[in-house]
Amino acid sequence: MFPLPQKESRAPATCLGSATTQDVVSSYQDGLGRESPGKPDQKLPGLYGVGDPVSKFSSDSSCLSSRGRVIKWFWDSAEEGYRTYHMDEYDEVKNPDGIINLGTSENKLCFDLLSRRLSQSDMLRVEPSLLQYPDWRGHPFLREEVAKFLSYYCKSPAPLKPENVVVLNGCASLFSALATVLCEAGEAFLIPTPYYGAITQHVYLYGNVRLAYVYLDSEVTGLDSCPFQLTVEKLELALQGATSEGAKVKGLILINPQNPLGNVYSPEELQGFLGFAERHKLHVIVDEVYMLSVFEESLGYHSVLGLERLPDPQRTHVMWATSKDFGMSGLRFGTLYTENQEVATAVASLCRYHGLSGLLQSQMAQLLRDRDWINQVYLPENHSRLKAAHTYVSEELQALGVPFLRGGAGFFLWVDLRKFLRQGTFEEELLLWRRLLESKVLLSFGKAFECKEPGWFRLIFSDKTHRLRLGMQRLRQVLESKSQETEDVPPPTTPRTPVSSADEVAFAWSSPHLASFIILQVPVKPEMYQVS
Repeated sequence: MFPLPQKESRAPATCLGSATTQDVVSSYQDGLGRESPGKPDQKLPGLYGVGDPVSKFSSDSSCLSSRGRVIKWFWDSAEEGYRTYHMDEYDEVKNPDGIINLGTSENKLCFDLLSRRLSQSDMLRVEPSLLQYPDWRGHPFLREEVAKFLSYYCKSPAPLKPENVVVLNGCASLFSALATVLCEAGEAFLIPTPYYGAITQHVYLYGNVRLAYVYLDSEVTGLDSCPFQLTVEKLELALQGATSEGAKVKGLILINPQNPLGNVYSPEELQGFLGFAERHKLHVIVDEVYMLSVFEESLGYHSVLGLERLPDPQRTHVMWATSKDFGMSGLRFGTLYTENQEVATAVASLCRYHGLSGLLQSQMAQLLRDRDWINQVYLPENHSRLKAAHTYVSEELQALGVPFLRGGAGFFLWVDLRKFLRQGTFEEELLLWRRLLESKVLLSFGKAFECKEPGWFRLIFSDKTHRLRLGMQRLRQVLESKSQETEDVPPPTTPRTPVSSADEVAFAWSSPHLASFIILQVPVKPEMYQVS
């Protein structure tokens, strides 16, 4: 119905940070307000940025340490929509005028399938060993099942090994643990934007690790290009720019399938990105949490673990969890696969604080080994429901004349609402988001994903039909009202700027240099978008 966008082994002992605990704590405290040294005279406009998560930090709490004040500040500044939603959550009977949540990436389509499977007798096993302290990497029986599961679904060329598996309570903890054991305080990971914005907190709150942005945009530059396309050239330029800003980059974060874009990387692209990291001796963290939520077969998803050869297996670390693919975000199960045993051991040590109960480990092992149920019942029905919900929301957006990236993986559409902003600023983006929230529909705005173009929003479609219909009705009412307002105002005579006063923007996660970039509106090939 809608066209689709086209688009060596290292010594492990050198991979971990060598600072003492006291050094790390001191660096964390010293770096709260520190600017990067060595800024260049000229920048590469719009290509990169170095994040400063606490650039607008302020707190007068005398009860908390400096770290405690930063942690509380993140909660206060970056959870507004989520907190508001939970105070006024929609319920068809109890609260029909409550907020419809199309902003939080959860799969709410298959509770019936999951509740039946999780209620079966094999999920209720209790043995003494499950009530005692486990190996902090996870019980051996679970790590064995995870290795078999990943070998099968990632299509690995050789069986994956249980000793390379660590299990803990979700990918948020994994990001935090990996950042802590791979980087010194103040160092950085490269990450393409837009990206799942909570990673900013995951790597910063414990490890004091920053993100160096590889800015992507909607401009289509050639026949084989697509909006927000990552290339090795862009990685090289961003690394060069971040280094010139004084940032020490230790790794690259890739999300595949990508959140919020909903696309996937080809094997050739993955090899190119991994080759780039090998040349610069960078770790690569690959988040594959949506790998079984690819509902468009034409996308042809490929896992990093399915590649014939990893350029640098000692610096390649892959994570997966059940929160997205199995709609279990509340159970908190995640897993790391790495061939680097020093990294695995260091992360496992942190599992003292992020581990799983023995009972949950037993349930996860039973679930992952039930290949018949997964392949014959759950995955076909889940993909069918995801595709139907995606089609419904796509058609609603088309009827509204709203462009969006089609994707085909994950639970979201990346929606272009720029035409509803009068001046094209992040302040207006935030105002539109708040207006939607006041109209009882929650979306996620682009600034939270470090998108450099104001006006992009992530819209979640993996919800029940009655909630989707009501949410889209409320969205339509706001956009039709905004459309009338913008028609009544003359168009701006100056180029759009992606940001002005960062003090007024929630989610203060942007680069302090982003305000200097001018983004001109470039016509995009219509086949790259879904438009009416």
